[in-house]
Amino acid sequence: MSESSQGAGPTQRSVEIGVVLFTIVFALIVIVGSLQVGINWGAEGPRAGFFPFYIGLLILISSIVNLLQVFAAGQAGRLFADWGQLRQVLKVVVPTTIYVGAIPWIGIYLASALLIAAFMRWLGRYSWLMVIAIAVGVPVVTFFIFEKWFLVPLPKGPIEDFLHL
Repeated sequence: MSESSQGAGPTQRSVEIGVVLFTIVFALIVIVGSLQVGINWGAEGPRAGFFPFYIGLLILISSIVNLLQVFAAGQAGRLFADWGQLRQVLKVVVPTTIYVGAIPWIGIYLASALLIAAFMRWLGRYSWLMVIAIAVGVPVVTFFIFEKWFLVPLPKGPIEDFLHL
């Protein structure tokens, strides 16, 4: 790695602008959705979009204030994080996002086993025996605690359906 690339990465200002733009888009989605379902009062009281509309409006106003503060601060060159640090964060964020997205399709138990195995082997560099023991053991224990003892059903997938669990 060269001397100049060690300090490379997104600036604090660019990250703050990115987050503000994301919250503005989120607020606009909430506002538009609220307007579609109605924000006025009906015979039974406030319509479904009444409270979300005002929450979206509050988020929009707050985001605009934050954007103005970012431009007023003028600290354009301060580094948020270097690319190596962001890569370390993404090593956790990407598999966790995939895990959350996989739960509706394959169930929480199989998704959890795969996530635990991936983290233990890839990041922890544990032996395969330890990986298999923990990756299978934790979902099995979780199944008994939630499904059998507390009677709380968790999202299941095709494996649980096949096993009639």
